[in-house]
Amino acid sequence: MIDQEIDTVIHNLPLYLKREVLNYIELLANNYRNRTNTTKKKFKFDWEGGLADVEGKMTSVQLQHKAMGWR
Repeated sequence: MIDQEIDTVIHNLPLYLKREVLNYIELLANNYRNRTNTTKKKFKFDWEGGLADVEGKMTSVQLQHKAMGWR
């Protein structure tokens, strides 16, 4: 059904617009392929416990200020 509607609309367009539609369709297809082909990376927790030595020595606000200085 939708294919027939698309065909009808495209058929009635002038040639220069048909080329634009084709370019847009190719862009959409490439974006779709790129999205579906990428493997989703899982979040790593290898940083967990990295600030264990700071616990009790600094508040979270103090740690935020120190982190701002590292940037």
